[in-house]
Amino acid sequence: MDAPQEPRWLTSEEMDSWLALVSVMIRLPAALDGQLQRDAGISHFEYQVMARLSMTSERTTRMSELAALADGSLSRLSHVVKRLEKRGWVRRTPDPDDGRYTLAILTEEGWKKVVETAPGHVDAVRRFVFDPLTKTQIRQLRDIGQRVTRAIDPEGPFPSAAG
Repeated sequence: MDAPQEPRWLTSEEMDSWLALVSVMIRLPAALDGQLQRDAGISHFEYQVMARLSMTSERTTRMSELAALADGSLSRLSHVVKRLEKRGWVRRTPDPDDGRYTLAILTEEGWKKVVETAPGHVDAVRRFVFDPLTKTQIRQLRDIGQRVTRAIDPEGPFPSAAG
């Protein structure tokens, strides 16, 4: 029987990098959520769902595809879309091409909410993420984010501005 392998402990530099990343993972979502709650009365995930819908053809997509675009589970998305429906921002309908699927549609009121909310959200993203970085660091951030995302889920959807 082989002896258990010693864990590959983090170096001091790796530990500092890891702790910085953990801090970003905890603080950034809270800061973005706080800005959106305060200024628009919605959560960051609710905004992501509506913003991603606003970038799709005819502001419509299958719920399963929207879950991937918004980086959430279908169950979580379903609960959020139900709340957004109650506010008149999103509606659901069976997919006419395949009734096994449900389409999420951003309503005109939902579109107006995204347009009204976007400037404050973009300002917060710039202030918290991009303003402190150089152009080189921004490219590095993209590359690092893509590499880590692929290491976590090599076959999964990859979020991009192109949708």
